[in-house]
Amino acid sequence: MIHELSKHHSVFNQFVREIRDEEIQKDRMRFRRNLSRMGEVMAYEISKTFDYKSELVTTPLGEATVEIMDEQPVICAIMRAALPMHEGFLNYFDQADNAFAAAYRRHHKGGDWEIEVDYLSSPTLEGRVLIIVDPMLATGSSIEMVYKKLVGRGHPKRIHLAAAIAAEAGVNHVRSKLPENTMIWVGALDKELTAQSYIVPGLGDAGDLAFGRKD
Repeated sequence: MIHELSKHHSVFNQFVREIRDEEIQKDRMRFRRNLSRMGEVMAYEISKTFDYKSELVTTPLGEATVEIMDEQPVICAIMRAALPMHEGFLNYFDQADNAFAAAYRRHHKGGDWEIEVDYLSSPTLEGRVLIIVDPMLATGSSIEMVYKKLVGRGHPKRIHLAAAIAAEAGVNHVRSKLPENTMIWVGALDKELTAQSYIVPGLGDAGDLAFGRKD
């Protein structure tokens, strides 16, 4: 199931507009904050899919029954670009466990490239709810490779993918590679990829915009 949050009129669309705007992008702090705010909204929406339980709370004047989450997710950030969105998720899932994966494009002579995952830190995932966060879902290869590494730590009972901007080709790719219990949450869904696999209109390189250009 795919949820494109910008299809619904809300303040979320302001965040999408600002991360795309090439003038506003020049303010790195605002770019990071907008990604974080998008993560917060996505966390709220994803929380509606969780299992809940009743808990009795004592107030200064009596007792109240509150429905609270019956489970805490594992949030996996694909570094480095996902760190601001990851922070937004943690603002809402403040008791969550966390995983981190480093995935990057290794370029070869002639213009070819492949995805490499050279770092992974994760708790056990067996029977857990897993949220994989990556602001740009272009080809979907990074998420596929990270998922293959993660299942070595156990098989989640449900998987959520969260991306600020996604390409249709990337969404179709992960749908074909990840289990049926996967839900995809995107800020906006774009139709085009360049020959270098950048999303159009997209927003550029999220990692560079958030943290500075890399060599």
